[in-house]
Amino acid sequence: MVYLAHILAKHERNYCAYGRKRITDELRDRGVVIGERRVGRLMRDNDICIIRTHKFKRTTNSNHTYNIAPNLLDGDFQVTGPNQKWAGDISYL
Repeated sequence: MVYLAHILAKHERNYCAYGRKRITDELRDRGVVIGERRVGRLMRDNDICIIRTHKFKRTTNSNHTYNIAPNLLDGDFQVTGPNQKWAGDISYL
């Protein structure tokens, strides 16, 4: 199959690190009309797997001895006027 040959070439040329999304983008740049699902299906059926080059890095450490902020609202969001209860989120840090 012609598509499989293209997929294998792109996969091997990129050190087996490209998945279906990046291979699909590369093939489309070269003029091959193919969908991302088809690329994924052909890769899965022919045992073409991604080789991870970086180990998974945990970014959250829940085993610490720091103080945990108390939940002052405790799910009670009922107010009688503006500026009585405020909440925030710093998950972007």
